[in-house]
Amino acid sequence: MPLDDRPASAEEDRQLKLCSSLFATRRLSLGIAGPLSAEDQVVQANEDASPIKWHLAHTTWFFEELALKRFLRGYTPFDERFSFCFNSYYESLGPRHPRPKRGLLTRPSGEEVSAYRAHVDEALRRLMAQALPHDALSLIETGINHEQQHQELMLTDILALFAENPLRPAYCGAAPAIVSAPAAPGHWRTIPGGINEIGHHGAGFAYDNEGPPHQVLLSDFRIFSREVTNGEWIAFMEAGGYRTPSLWLSDGWTFARREGWDAPGYWELHDGVWHQMTLHGLRRIEESRPVTHVSYYEADAFARWAGHRLPTEFEWEIASREQPLPAPLDLAHLLPKPASSGGASSLFGSVWQWTASAYLPYPGYKPATGALGEYNGKFMCSQMVLRGGSLVTPDHHIRATYRNFFYPHQRWQFMGLRLASDV
Repeated sequence: MPLDDRPASAEEDRQLKLCSSLFATRRLSLGIAGPLSAEDQVVQANEDASPIKWHLAHTTWFFEELALKRFLRGYTPFDERFSFCFNSYYESLGPRHPRPKRGLLTRPSGEEVSAYRAHVDEALRRLMAQALPHDALSLIETGINHEQQHQELMLTDILALFAENPLRPAYCGAAPAIVSAPAAPGHWRTIPGGINEIGHHGAGFAYDNEGPPHQVLLSDFRIFSREVTNGEWIAFMEAGGYRTPSLWLSDGWTFARREGWDAPGYWELHDGVWHQMTLHGLRRIEESRPVTHVSYYEADAFARWAGHRLPTEFEWEIASREQPLPAPLDLAHLLPKPASSGGASSLFGSVWQWTASAYLPYPGYKPATGALGEYNGKFMCSQMVLRGGSLVTPDHHIRATYRNFFYPHQRWQFMGLRLASDV
């Protein structure tokens, strides 16, 4: 760090900005957990979700294990046993507590996790007061983005937890009144085909799965200007969409029958009116809002019923780059927008949008060396890509090249869809 009046170098300037972002991010995680009781933070809603206490500890373990132990001389770990408790999936860093049993970690207590975060934050302040090499700064930047990903998961997992509670508690305060405005009519945009470059390049942070840039050949296609709405989904349901096997992929039909799906996630029928559990509690469905909490299997079935299809991730990226899609419908009445993060950008969408693309490596992809090589690459099998971001996604995680990925049956995340078709 500069200690005199000389101009800061690019690396020094980067470190100053990362330092500010680091501790703002660390504070925001605590802010998200703030409205929760100690009991709320221990329970695991399902095998896809994690307890909030675990998120707070795991993001702390990430900095301790990958940054402090390597770059801060003389660092003393808070408790060596925590590595087993809070490692997520890094096989190269040792054994770990089974993911489906994270909700059984009543110990360490919430107070001990808070002390753990304070211990690591104090060490991070000492680390960031030193002049750090490029690889250390890159690791800190990855850690910031990693914790921001977990902040989105925290909100997702809070909703999953509260949806299981018969009291239907609200995470947020009072929500704006429900409006009955019709959905924006929307329109089809035709995108010319050709050879296009896909993937991240240039300045700014990106995960390794967003590159390397490469060329793809696309045919002419059309993409719709907004996401599919609740009202359109109700029409699909009333037309027998959940009862018509010819609309479904075989695995999807089997899964939907086994799970008893007849509506999107968190939907409930009360006195003939559909409601959905939200972070503001149980609320009547607004037909003009984008549908949320649908799996890839459901999205694919809807697209087939509508006579269209899902866009490939490459079509989605080209459409979003060449002409930004119209501003999405506002989901602010459904979702929290933490003031300290400025809320999520509306650049692309109100929900993560399923694509027709399997999550696979780009040509020439090579995972990072060391433990970070396990971050994305080893999951490139049996999952599907989503694009766009939701209103609980951090602003700068919403970009044209960001590749989110989930298994096709999962729907506890804020997942929706946008239609495409051939020309």
